[in-house]
Amino acid sequence: MKHILVTGGAGMIGSNLVKRLVQEGQGEVRVADNLWRGKREYLGDETGKPVIDMETNFFKVDLRNPEACRQAVEGVVEVYHLADVVAGIGYVFKHQTEVFHDNLVIDSNMLKAAAEAGVARFVYVGTACSYPKDKQYGAEAPPLTEDDVLPAYPESGYGWSKLMGELQTELYGRETNMQTGVLRFHNVYGHPTDFSPERSQVIPSLIAKAIMYPEYKFDVWGSGSQGRSFVYVDDIVDSLLLMMEKGLGKGTIQIGTDYCTTVREIAEAIIKISGKKIEISYDLSKPEGDKGRCGDSSKAENILGWKKKIDLEEGIRRTYAWISEKIRYTS
Repeated sequence: MKHILVTGGAGMIGSNLVKRLVQEGQGEVRVADNLWRGKREYLGDETGKPVIDMETNFFKVDLRNPEACRQAVEGVVEVYHLADVVAGIGYVFKHQTEVFHDNLVIDSNMLKAAAEAGVARFVYVGTACSYPKDKQYGAEAPPLTEDDVLPAYPESGYGWSKLMGELQTELYGRETNMQTGVLRFHNVYGHPTDFSPERSQVIPSLIAKAIMYPEYKFDVWGSGSQGRSFVYVDDIVDSLLLMMEKGLGKGTIQIGTDYCTTVREIAEAIIKISGKKIEISYDLSKPEGDKGRCGDSSKAENILGWKKKIDLEEGIRRTYAWISEKIRYTS
């Protein structure tokens, strides 16, 4: 049975990927995660029982340490490299030097360790934050293609660091025996997820505020006019599995939608699901990030056979139910 490593495997995307890999019997799955945002319990099934052997196949490690990376990839055939330093826009823009540095180190360490260990296949996860800020045209933005990432001019240190990770992955694919592939994700949401005010991203943050309203204000960072391409986590897991099967050596493939949904529309959808009469307030003193971006998914469709299955309202409804249960349980 082949060994598969998922870095960042205790996070939202990673834990869902691990469960699918185990469910489909694709191999013996290992997880490397420092538990900064991920949690051990995210790797549990419906009864709470871990889906992997936590004693032998869970590595609580800091991937900025080269030895930790070498330990994690020993004997591994396939790597899904999801681990990075990221959070909501408040954190990302306040810690740009740290985020840029740490992501460069993590990616460099993992790629080097994987190549030296003889890993056969390596999938790297990039981000739509790597697109140039002068191509963020707001909610009416035309769909970006993979090539629109150049000439490079990301808005944040996070976007720059992930673009460098894409380049490193492609170089290793050219110069070693390791087959590599790059997926560039637009805004991913779903559960399990961090919904804390400090580090959560827009959908879980607003859901938590709606659940706790009126005790907490339902404030939206920025004008609410900024647009994003939102993809539910189950569709993201589909793309990861398809990438490992069909997409290696085929260049960067982005996963997104060809239309923008504004943060205002997200807020209104959450209010509708909540069933409450909630007044939206807009905090213009806070960063709102990129004005707007969405992605042409034709390459993903043509090469991977990927298509989005979960619509936005259904995805938000599932996420709302999960966060609501967590807040009720802990309150």
